[in-house]
Amino acid sequence: MTQLVVLLQGAPGAGQGNSYTLFLLGGMILVFYFFMIRPQQKKAKLAKKFQEELQKGDKIVTIAGIHGTVNKVNDDSTLLIETSPGSYLKIEKSAISIEWTQALNKTAATADKK
Repeated sequence: MTQLVVLLQGAPGAGQGNSYTLFLLGGMILVFYFFMIRPQQKKAKLAKKFQEELQKGDKIVTIAGIHGTVNKVNDDSTLLIETSPGSYLKIEKSAISIEWTQALNKTAATADKK
């Protein structure tokens, strides 16, 4: 009977476990924020800035892998790109791959230096 009473009341020092659990949960939230949410917010801000700075003549790569040159920046968040001489596509600014475009421009810049 005394064992049943001890089980119902909880083990000695069980109150300290609750504060430890809250501390651990708070730590996990901080880890998620600094390793997942914050970098994602920085990347979104960088993407928005990149899309706003696009201008005529910039070489870009879309997320579908289409290479082209910006021919016209429209007010409705679209671009007119030239994929080959005389061939134009209208695409959304959000369809531009920032990583691939930067890699393309970086390799072009190093090839120009040689």
